[in-house]
Amino acid sequence: MSDQPTGISNAFQLFFTEAPAHAKAWMGAVQGLDTASALDKKTGHLAYLAVLAALRLESGVPFHVGLAKKAGATRAEVLSAILVGLPAAGNAVTQVIPAALAAYDAG
Repeated sequence: MSDQPTGISNAFQLFFTEAPAHAKAWMGAVQGLDTASALDKKTGHLAYLAVLAALRLESGVPFHVGLAKKAGATRAEVLSAILVGLPAAGNAVTQVIPAALAAYDAG
């Protein structure tokens, strides 16, 4: 979809195309939760990356790495955010490292 930001997975783009009313409702909730958060943007994006890694949701990683980088996160901070879940979630978090670092290095 040309009107979607780069880095969004094909599945999420299809969600916007095929279910626009649901996507609009979803994005309204996302924006409301963002507004309600007491975290600064960089911390929030890094925390979100930690959750994506713990859940092994690799497809969302490139987009959210871009947001973290735009908010001032360093490469080391992105990697640390992914690995913060290592004790609780196990080494499964390492599955998103290649996508995260490639996204960070690409732009």
